[in-house]
Amino acid sequence: MSHTASSMIMRSLQLTGEKAINGSLTSAEKTVYLEALNSMLDSWSIERLLIYTILQESFALTNNTISYTIGTGGDFNTTRPVKIIDPCFVRDSSNLDSAIEILDVESYGRIVFKTSGKTYPSYLYYDAGFSATSTATLKVYPAPSSGLTLFINSYKSLQSFSNISTAALLPPGYQRAIESNLCIELAAGYRPVSAEVVKIARESKAAIKGINLPDSFMRLDAGIVGVRPKNSVLTGP
Repeated sequence: MSHTASSMIMRSLQLTGEKAINGSLTSAEKTVYLEALNSMLDSWSIERLLIYTILQESFALTNNTISYTIGTGGDFNTTRPVKIIDPCFVRDSSNLDSAIEILDVESYGRIVFKTSGKTYPSYLYYDAGFSATSTATLKVYPAPSSGLTLFINSYKSLQSFSNISTAALLPPGYQRAIESNLCIELAAGYRPVSAEVVKIARESKAAIKGINLPDSFMRLDAGIVGVRPKNSVLTGP
């Protein structure tokens, strides 16, 4: 999608009837409407089915260190994850991988002595809370030995636009959904939106969710089928 923030905002305003074709934005409008666009996309970033990719990243663990900041400028310098998901694993210097389980705050809190041991971490806890620098915190247990690399999979925020001329770098389908839904956002409290635009906004957003819906894989417990399944590198014993 090669459109810019400006072109999508203009299209949204044309849908409301506020702007004519070949119209332009004032300096004040550029500021206000760009903030509205970024605000909407920030909200979309916590809707799982609007996130189009799962990003895998790797980070070197520090010997005997259990806590790391993650985000721009953090110990793990990357875009702050919205959510870390399975599978995550630890890789050693021999390129052997060990699975690592993601814990919630309650399960992590039950670990009595969190600095015990110094080996391959088996558990990971992601505290998504913001710090003063907008970084989150990632903790592993037990404390890692040297030479280990942590691999995580995560959802990241959708693109934000630093200025009105920034190009949109999003997959097919997002342009129409952004323009029609931004139209509704900008019109709220000022003017009614046509039923046709509301329909386009709803259906275009639903289409994105449909393509982003994870595939389902069904398994039956061995106790139900009465036959023990063969071991698999993908599904385990």
